[in-house]
Amino acid sequence: MSGSRLSRGRLLGAAGVAGALALAAGCDSAGGSGATTRTATTSGATAGAAASSAEDLQAAYENAVRTVLPSVVQITTSADLGSGIVYDTKGDIVTNAHVLGGAKSFKVQLATGGSPIGARLVSSFPANDLAVIKLDSTPGGLKPATFADSNKIAVGEIVLAMGNPLGLSGSVSEGIVSATGRTVSEGGSAGGTGATIPDMVQTSAAINPGNSGGALVDLNDQVIGIPTLAATDPQFGGGSAPGIGFAIGSSTVKRIADQIIANGKVTDSGRAALGVTVRGVVDQNFQPSGTAIVRLAPGGAAQKAGLRVGDVITKVDGSAITTVQSLTETLAGYKPGERVPVTYDRSGSSHTVQVTLGSL
Repeated sequence: MSGSRLSRGRLLGAAGVAGALALAAGCDSAGGSGATTRTATTSGATAGAAASSAEDLQAAYENAVRTVLPSVVQITTSADLGSGIVYDTKGDIVTNAHVLGGAKSFKVQLATGGSPIGARLVSSFPANDLAVIKLDSTPGGLKPATFADSNKIAVGEIVLAMGNPLGLSGSVSEGIVSATGRTVSEGGSAGGTGATIPDMVQTSAAINPGNSGGALVDLNDQVIGIPTLAATDPQFGGGSAPGIGFAIGSSTVKRIADQIIANGKVTDSGRAALGVTVRGVVDQNFQPSGTAIVRLAPGGAAQKAGLRVGDVITKVDGSAITTVQSLTETLAGYKPGERVPVTYDRSGSSHTVQVTLGSL
């Protein structure tokens, strides 16, 4: 893996510097012109190794851009624009659901140039903010990206975000993987789907409007995620928080996209669900205190466990449930088929029941 190889090179360079310093100190205590010659020679070798390592890193950046950027497209709707990734040679493009909004047809500009190509919606899965569109005609030389296993990425890896921020086509920004396994809730009022998405990759690479749906790429020239949103800071009027962005992991992208392409819809989300529609409730002090069930999915997990319309869910597996969002965020940490205790209030009495979670 080129990223690991480069890291080892930098560590060896640092060791060389330490060795030179130790040798110089020993020579100073002994004195003599020979010591000066040996120190100069060692320092020269260290400088050469550092220069070589820097050149290798530069080459890795350039190769990643050269390899992956041709697979990143610009998607335009009647109201907005964003990015997408060529998924296969048949003309399937994967992107964020919120990039498409409610549109069914689009114009796609390939990074390799030419006139925009028409495209249509295959299917959208807002719960994970992912969608697939298909080109009306497939040009020759269409280049699909290679997707990595995002379960294997490491904090500290160098990554590049590729997309079309603010309409600046083919832009690239640089950063690192800041964290993995984040659960993030999108806002629904600013073009997002309002979804709560688990297993997201946090990155310091700049993510701006128009980057959504593009590619987060490692130095192995593989896509490790789809940049989706940037964090906002409510203390500064909801403006973006620099250096805190989130991407949907490539393993999730592949699982959802493969199902949409094969079946026209998602048949196995891998996301847990109770099978309920709920609304938030407040206590006598007007503080959020739970979620009331307003509808039960027939044959769903909650109905099978004996919950009823009107029950107020207050805990899931010991985690307090005070709002609809807290319920969604808690369930995002589980998989279908897991068995968890659910505590609820019914007619003023508290009860707990074991529920086998269903699929979202």
